[in-house]
Amino acid sequence: MIPTLAVAIMVSGLVTNILQAKPAQDTYTNPILCFDYSDPDVVRTGGDYWMTASSFNCVPGLPILHSRDLVHWEIVNYAIDKLYPEEFFSTPQHGKGVWAPCIKFHDGWYYIYWGDPDFGIFMVRTQDPVGKWSEPVLVKPGKGLIDPSPLWDDDGKVYLAHAWAASRSGLNSIITVSEMNSEGTACIGDEVMVFDGNQGGHHTVEGAKIYKRNGYYYIFAPAGGVATGWQLVMRSESVYGPYEARNVMAQGDTDINGPHQGAWVDTPSGEDWFIHFQEKQPFGRIVHLNPLTWDDEGWCVIGVDRDGDGRGEPVRKYRMPDLPTSDECEMAVSDEFDAIGQGLQWQWHANRQDWFGFGSGYGFFRIYGHREDVPNLWGVPNLYLQKMPAEPFTATAKMAFNSKGDGDKAGLLVMGFDYGYISVLREGEKALIQYGTCRDADKGTPEEVVTLAEIPLTEVESGATPKYTADIWFRVKSDANGVCRFSYSTDGKSFKAAGDEFHAREGRWIGAKTGFFCSSAGTGKDRGWIDVDYIRFE
Repeated sequence: MIPTLAVAIMVSGLVTNILQAKPAQDTYTNPILCFDYSDPDVVRTGGDYWMTASSFNCVPGLPILHSRDLVHWEIVNYAIDKLYPEEFFSTPQHGKGVWAPCIKFHDGWYYIYWGDPDFGIFMVRTQDPVGKWSEPVLVKPGKGLIDPSPLWDDDGKVYLAHAWAASRSGLNSIITVSEMNSEGTACIGDEVMVFDGNQGGHHTVEGAKIYKRNGYYYIFAPAGGVATGWQLVMRSESVYGPYEARNVMAQGDTDINGPHQGAWVDTPSGEDWFIHFQEKQPFGRIVHLNPLTWDDEGWCVIGVDRDGDGRGEPVRKYRMPDLPTSDECEMAVSDEFDAIGQGLQWQWHANRQDWFGFGSGYGFFRIYGHREDVPNLWGVPNLYLQKMPAEPFTATAKMAFNSKGDGDKAGLLVMGFDYGYISVLREGEKALIQYGTCRDADKGTPEEVVTLAEIPLTEVESGATPKYTADIWFRVKSDANGVCRFSYSTDGKSFKAAGDEFHAREGRWIGAKTGFFCSSAGTGKDRGWIDVDYIRFE
């Protein structure tokens, strides 16, 4: 825990940095967000931009990010603190939950619609995006309904466009539109198929976003799959079509694969931009910004059209948007755990239960051991994780290990289909430092664990059952490809390498994540726990 004086100095320095005049930034470099914010969507109100993204089974969900210049972002809220149905999501449901949300502003309200492929299309709303959002409303129940986007039309009618997941419905590559009630809380009309990518060579059409411009209805939709796809724009004089489609951005000769699925936004001065993702396997889907331009015929191009064929290529470096630069924004990664609440960078792997753990007024975050019998960490709901930066980093954490029974275990984790960790395990009156890996965790594969060292434990009276404690420092260092090396220390100064290098791997629809786990063998009446003092990223 950082001493109070040190915290005051840090805060004072931060304020000074923000208030100091900074040179104007002329250009930006993609990606603008080196974090896994999959399927991003953005809305502008005045000079503020608000982003949300897919969160799948991770809780809290529907992240809310804010920017004033489209380049520098910070996470400021979540729209939901649990997933519905609550009981279904009380255990990890990897890859399920919140798919491809759409954020809109209408008549003083912010709306977010998202598809849950197992239950249907949901909506929440608020008048303050950094405040409390409403409870979710099930707008349209059904299987395979994904990627919804609402449109409030000029005549007062409200429509909903969405795609279909073949894994649940047997349908894919089509976009349908239906009418909603005036409140946007229920579909009242039959589905009308407005586009069929199966007939035009545009497989895996999904992620629809519907807009209206100069009397035309436009649907922006990705096609071709996450890793190698392209961006379509469709246009019609009727909301129900027929729509003509054009490929307006593809990878081309660049090294930016699969550039698509995102949001068209404008600036107060009349510029147009497109925010989308790029697949970076172990790091998930990172966020890019590209210019969008319209021609005299009412068609757009995204990126830069170097050969004049009407299809752009994504940019790596480009001039800044015509907006005031706000580069004091930073994405939260390090955490001193001095605040009572949960840091916005953290998510659980299932709906939070009270026994998962707590913030505290003592400068640490407590995580209790998970007791259920599961083959590996894939089935553990109280993994406390955050997104891995898609760039080299070193993360160092200090924790106090508190054991109530043999078999209590806790550590620093890199989680995905494959996972690796450095941990401490209680064995009698001593503790073992262990390096563990698991390949294909989703298939129930057992871990491979190597014991590296033995450290002493201190016995402390604690109710009817004594506890055994030890302070331990863990570290993980990742390169730009997600190759990780773990190490540990008993004094916070001298670190010893732990095991072989571990190659991070993405999870189901999400990038690899890093954070903490704590498990309990259940040999005693009470669960063991860890008190995490800090995690610091460099």
